[in-house]
Amino acid sequence: MYTTIQELIKTATREGRKISYVAKRLEAKELETTEEELTKSMRERFKVMKKSIETGLTQDLQSMSGLTGTEGKKFWKYIPNSITGKPVAEAIARAMAVGNVNASMGRIVAAPTAGASGILPAVILTVGELFKRSEGEMVDSLFTAGAIGKVIAIRASLSGAEGGCQAECGSAAAMAAGAAVELAGGSPHQVGDAVALALKSIMGLVCDPVAGLVEVPCIKRNGILASMAISVADLSLAGIRSVIPADEVIDAMKSVGEMLPNELKETALGGVATTPTAKEIEKNLKEVSPK
Repeated sequence: MYTTIQELIKTATREGRKISYVAKRLEAKELETTEEELTKSMRERFKVMKKSIETGLTQDLQSMSGLTGTEGKKFWKYIPNSITGKPVAEAIARAMAVGNVNASMGRIVAAPTAGASGILPAVILTVGELFKRSEGEMVDSLFTAGAIGKVIAIRASLSGAEGGCQAECGSAAAMAAGAAVELAGGSPHQVGDAVALALKSIMGLVCDPVAGLVEVPCIKRNGILASMAISVADLSLAGIRSVIPADEVIDAMKSVGEMLPNELKETALGGVATTPTAKEIEKNLKEVSPK
């Protein structure tokens, strides 16, 4: 059982291995199964991730509320004109595509939650393709992401209702950034720096869903944080260190989450959920919903 990012870094560095290798071995031992079985299970999840991206980029989806539906597909078509450049733009489109699938009641992988489900698959697939990694390598990187998420869950929270969106989309961005560093050939120490940089950049992000739905601002937030995850991965790979270690940043995130008022933790009682436009949307949805 590991409870810190530093434990993973030290073990991987000492053994000259990737964090994914260490995480898979420790998980197999803890769950009393084999690494082969874990890999098989993770491969199935990766297939669902890829399918949700494909669905969101190719189908005209519509959420139950009618508020969202084709953001991912629309941005995918815009990529040739993108200011950010092709890889980052692809990650943005893919992340929103998964959010569209989730909002239209499609099948996704909660990574770590449904509301943040687009960030990790978008970054893994984009960075994996960029560096021409095999599917096996991309699947392995998900073990690194999972290990990061597990530590955050143990030391802080992955729940927007408990810690705000920093605990959901923020955690997903940290998981994605760490996995991206490993996919790009970075060291375990650089994985840790990416986690810390991601969480510091999103510290205090509130969970303020309009009308209580995981659509606005959630879907576009997935796209934006996918781009941020790639940015902090780049910073880490360039040798830019986080002054504050990842575990201390995670502990700080927990503290900030506890300080946030309930109105900013998935209750739709604060933030953009209480703007005049949001309240009008909520009113209209209630009027058309079945009694």
